[in-house]
Formats: sequence, structure tokens, C-alpha cells
Amino acid sequence: MAFLPQLRIPATYLRGGTSKGVFFRLQDLPEAAQVPGPARDALLMRVIGSPDPYGKQTDGMGGATSSTSKCVIIAPASVPDHDVDYLYGQVSIDSAFVDWSGNCGNLSTAVGPFAIANGLVPAARIPRDGTVAVRVWQANIGKTIIVHVPVRDGQVQETGDFELDGVTFPAAEIVLEFIDPSDDEGEGGSMFPTGNLVDELDVPGVGALKVTMITAGIPTVFVDAAAIGYDGTELQPAINEDKAALARLEAIRVAAALRMGLIRAPEEAATRQHTPKVAFVAPARDYVASSGKHIAAADIDLNVRALSMGKLHHAMMGTASVAIATAAAVPGTLVNLAAGGGQREAVRFGHPSGTLRVGAAVARVDGQWTVTKAVMSRSARVLMEGAVRVPGDTL
Repeated sequence: MAFLPQLRIPATYLRGGTSKGVFFRLQDLPEAAQVPGPARDALLMRVIGSPDPYGKQTDGMGGATSSTSKCVIIAPASVPDHDVDYLYGQVSIDSAFVDWSGNCGNLSTAVGPFAIANGLVPAARIPRDGTVAVRVWQANIGKTIIVHVPVRDGQVQETGDFELDGVTFPAAEIVLEFIDPSDDEGEGGSMFPTGNLVDELDVPGVGALKVTMITAGIPTVFVDAAAIGYDGTELQPAINEDKAALARLEAIRVAAALRMGLIRAPEEAATRQHTPKVAFVAPARDYVASSGKHIAAADIDLNVRALSMGKLHHAMMGTASVAIATAAAVPGTLVNLAAGGGQREAVRFGHPSGTLRVGAAVARVDGQWTVTKAVMSRSARVLMEGAVRVPGDTL
């Protein structure tokens, strides 16, 4: 039997925030994968090493976690007044599918540096020293992200002293602005899909829970930690090694997806693992982060833990951070109440790896809450560049 040689595809491996992913220019993909469809999905799965029944992704670029099983496709902007289109694929680890339903806020950070390095930002806009505002069209959700990238000697500055909990080494700070990050196509015609700040959600096998469901940054359902037996200081082993807990949290996610109108039947949730996110919140409390760092209640406004692709995230997803910032700014949501209530433009929350400060600008318009912008700081760095190889019979 004859075997085809491997394909060689130009690519860059980048860290963005607390995630890593393989970045491609659209034009560099094989022709069949330049358009959405089975060929593209098959290629990205093979690049990452999925589906892998062992759950290790040993034969691919993935790192066997939701934070490292990601691909990004960058293209010239299709929308006026933007620099690039950014399309994000969350690759399942043990199942054969790529979830295109949402954005990755962490990898959004790396889109700006990648765009500059690949000549997608006009040279006239790049100072010798300063900052470049890269306008990104997030093609999965149809939203604008402005990535403020530091530049030194005309090149992207990657090294620096900015520390991000969940990332071991410091790097240059990159400020992200998520413009109009809410989805106003829900039943309530606002970023709260039901039109309510708090709903009672009937969860099979769990019971009735008070929840806040929001579509800012990424569709997210928030629940009080105490209502499901937690205090908000949990680290990954407490959740990820408890199959019963994971099943309960997945049941909450599925029930919320149905209530938010994201799926029509429970079985659809299996192929939409990326959204919605499920997170539990609690008032500020001392705890020890996964690094051994002591987090004092006095230094944070609340604790938040969130799941990604069925597992507790090691830090916090960037898009979920947008949801946290937005919900915290709206008086009466469960997130706002956990943070102490009242009006606030920013919060610092505790997550398994440490803390993060996020801000959001919200307003009440015609009786409904809207968010105009969410802001946070992250960092990014090129880890490797060149080409990835995949077997020639992949497509």
C-alpha cells in the first residue's frame, strides 16, 4: 500500500494569555481547507492530534487541555476599518469535532502581534517605538476587538515585566478592548437572553438553581458556589477528579444552553462544548492558588471558578473574564452580589491560578442593560514558527 508524504503547512505556535494555539494565515492552508467544512475540520484536528481516545494528543500540537487544543486562522479584514479577520477553532480532545461557536479571549491577545509580524498591518501605522492598535474582526461572533500591541525598534515587543497569574514568566503587557461584546439576539433582546438578571433554572438531577445567564464575551451561566456545595476556592483536582461533580456541572450547562436558546435539544450540547461556559461565584475568601501563592480576601472582590470543555479551567478564560466584568457591573446579578453589590466599573477576582482585574462599561438603555466595552490586560509570545506537518491523506 502506498502512503502519501506529509503536507508541510506554514504556521506559528503562540501563547496568548493563559492559552496556546497554532496560528495559520488563511492563504497558507491547503485549498480544500481555505473554506469552512469537513476538510478544514479534519486538517485542524490532525494538526492538534485529535480525536485521541488516550486524551493526550501525543501525535499532534495539542497539550491535552482545553487551553492548548486550539487553532486560529487569520485573513485580511473582510470588514471596513479593521486590519484582520480572526477565526477561532476549539478542537475537541477525544471527539472528532471542532467547535466554532465562540471566541477565545486569551488567544485574541496573540492576534495583534501575529498580524503585525505577518505584514497585515500597514507599515505606516507601526511606530519605531510605541503602541499599535490592531483592529480585529472576530469572525466567529461578529465583534470588534482592539489589541494594543507594544512595539520597540519597529518590532513587536514580547518581553517585559508584566505578570499574569497562570503564566510562569513575565512578558510585555498587551491591553485588549472588547467592543460591544454582548449578543443582543436572545429572547429578551439584550445581553441577558431571558431578559432577567437572575432566573430559576431547573436542572435535571440537580434541582432548581438561581442563575445569571449572560452573552457578553461568550455565553455564560453563573451560579452561586454555595448552591452547588462549593466555596469558590476550589482548584482543578477538587472538580476534575470528581466525575459526579463534572456531570452535575455539565447538566447545568446543558440546561442553560436550552434556556438561552443556544441548542434545541439536550443531545446537541455534545457538539457544542465550547459554549455556554458554566461558572460558579462566591464572596472573596482567602485561598492558596495552584502555584502556592497565597491570595488574600482583602485583595479581591470575589472568587470565580469556570469550566471549559467540561473541565475546571486552570486560570480563567478571557471571554469568560469579559462576562464576569460585565455581569459584575450590573447591579443585581449573582456576580455583582458576590462582589458586594452596587455599581462598579471594575473587579478583581480570584481564580485557581491567582487574580485578574477586568473592567466593563455598562448602561441601561430603554430599560435594558448594554455593555459598550470590556477591558483587560494579557500578554503573548511566539513559541515556535515555521511549519506543521500532517499526513497527506488527512484531507
